[in-house]
Amino acid sequence: HRIAQNDTTFPLCPTTGRPNSQPPPASIIARPSPVHHRAACASPLHSAQLTSIRFGMELGLGAPTSPPPWRGHLLFRALVIFLCLWVTSEANEQHVELPPRGWNSYDSFSWTVDENAYLQNAKILAEKLLPHGYQYAVIDYLWYRRYVDGAYTDSYGFDNIDEWGRPFPDLQRFPSSKYDKGFSQIANKVHEMGLKFGIHLMKGISTQAVNANTPILDIETGKPYVENGRQWAAHDIGLTHKTCAWMPHGFMSVNTDIGAGWAFLRSLYRQYADWGVDFVKVDCIFGTDYSPEEVITISQLLRELDRPIVLSISPGTEVTVPLAENISEHVNMYRITGDDWDNWKDVSTHFTVTSAFAAANKIGATGLRGKSWPDLDMLPFGWLTDPGVNQGPHRPCNLTFDEQKAQMTLWSMAKSPLIYGGDLRHLDNSTFSIMTNPTLLKINYYSKNNMEFHYVSGETTSNTRHSGHLSPRYPVNPTKHDGMVVGLTSCTNDQANGWFVFPQDGKSDHICRIYETENGKNVSFCLGKTKPLLASDDDIMEKEEDQTKFHLAVADINDSCLDASASRRRTASEVKLLMFSRCKWHARQMWELNDKGNLVSSYSRLCATVESSKEAVGITGARAWIATGSKGEIYLAFFNLDSVSRKITARISDLEKVLGTTFVRKHSCSCSEVWSGRNLGLLEEEISAAVNPHGCVVFELMC
Repeated sequence: HRIAQNDTTFPLCPTTGRPNSQPPPASIIARPSPVHHRAACASPLHSAQLTSIRFGMELGLGAPTSPPPWRGHLLFRALVIFLCLWVTSEANEQHVELPPRGWNSYDSFSWTVDENAYLQNAKILAEKLLPHGYQYAVIDYLWYRRYVDGAYTDSYGFDNIDEWGRPFPDLQRFPSSKYDKGFSQIANKVHEMGLKFGIHLMKGISTQAVNANTPILDIETGKPYVENGRQWAAHDIGLTHKTCAWMPHGFMSVNTDIGAGWAFLRSLYRQYADWGVDFVKVDCIFGTDYSPEEVITISQLLRELDRPIVLSISPGTEVTVPLAENISEHVNMYRITGDDWDNWKDVSTHFTVTSAFAAANKIGATGLRGKSWPDLDMLPFGWLTDPGVNQGPHRPCNLTFDEQKAQMTLWSMAKSPLIYGGDLRHLDNSTFSIMTNPTLLKINYYSKNNMEFHYVSGETTSNTRHSGHLSPRYPVNPTKHDGMVVGLTSCTNDQANGWFVFPQDGKSDHICRIYETENGKNVSFCLGKTKPLLASDDDIMEKEEDQTKFHLAVADINDSCLDASASRRRTASEVKLLMFSRCKWHARQMWELNDKGNLVSSYSRLCATVESSKEAVGITGARAWIATGSKGEIYLAFFNLDSVSRKITARISDLEKVLGTTFVRKHSCSCSEVWSGRNLGLLEEEISAAVNPHGCVVFELMC
């Protein structure tokens, strides 16, 4: 709870409801523990005496000269119990019961957004999209990086870091942050608009902080963290061999096995709560950058707070259902694909993985203080920038109108969070109509039984090919492994088993796995096993657990080792390849073989599989999804993933086969098409439609 006085924000005392008279010290931004904060702002006995006096006066007894001691103690205890129950109920209140909606700055500004542009977008969000449920306004990554020559995604030395090793906003881009080196002023303005405020974070701790060896804040004392008789600092908790694979100069994992690691992360998230943050998107922590210990630690720290904060994790590269099994309950949103940009191949690759998560009942499963939602990434509509550039919005969306409708339909049928990515200052009527289609938004929030519908047939209706954007965003350089690549999955997945050592007389051993080709033949896939190179200034190999780790290489690539995670962010449609880079001591190049036949990555603790690179090629053909409404409605969506028009048909009897007689009581259905608004009347036996290339139709049925 906060109030504004002359543009200065002071926290309200939870006990009295009055503002504290002074702001927190500039050097200590983190929130004290809730108990300490409440105890420091008022005299409990004074509050109890006032209650007693009011009680007596209301009965016409006048003010008592001195209430009995027992009465004051009873009233005080009742007041404390009430406050504890009130704070606890507020903190534990179920939230994120519906898929979050909002706006994020990344697709339109990359990392260059400033305060003025952000607030302009937030104002339009509040005016135009908030009535449709879009409530989160999120500043994406690198808000702490100075926007100067030489600064880019993985540059070093340009970040603002406070005396405790924590990032604070770039004061040139966010001038209102000069008061508290934080976002409290912006958060207040966003809250006044009726919106919720969000920020992007990287996992772990800044490389700058580790190199500067900044002390760690103990939020209970406001002093450096001390344990076992010594003061702990950033160098003690930063895992230098686990820097973010695609931002190695920026951030690294934190050791959450020690108290100092917890103390650092606690100081971070208490500070964000003090700023008024409602939503955090934590990056380089999921997918091939999987860091489950840190995800669970952050989740537990957010549970400590006396106000809910939505937890979203990213990226989703190579995410599978088994990988999400042990993590979804700790978060509210989790990405399940690589970055989605405005090309059809990115959109089409979402169909298979989304179907798998729906079949596993992961949509709306238990999450942090509420539910969790598989996240298909932002909607890159409207006015955009390009990935990883130092440039704001400068071009229109490359998706056709049909492709945008198809994307919005899949996201809604799968109940994905809906986060708009374009610059809202250029929001046009056609884009607005897509984002606010009332039936699609109703499906996204309130539908049930959301799943892929497999009982459809399709036939092409023309030879006219689509002129959409089919080329990948990055060039593809095929390897010499007969179309097979190494993928990653949870080690509990059966597909991760079967790796073994193949000895070579007089040569280095190979690590191999047998796989079955499309024509039924068994073929071996092998990589050379080599001892890791040891940096001259590092004695990490002396640790016993490191003796079993090795690099993987191929004979015709000198000084190149297999990476478990790409050195840059991958988009959803990029073809999987064996990723090699110069051999070095880094967890993303370290592997070990366990007794179960799992090849385990030291970076993510995920296990390797062998799969065909053809699986990454853009999906084609006809697809369909179904969902049900609260009044017996059936929603049926046809998708044409081909570059030619296609007639798609479904039989009503097959709808009954999947949904049962609760929803299909007869073999004729009244029908309307959602996007066009056409009433198609009564349909008998089957439902069919000619669907444009890369397009969709959505039927609302009552059977």
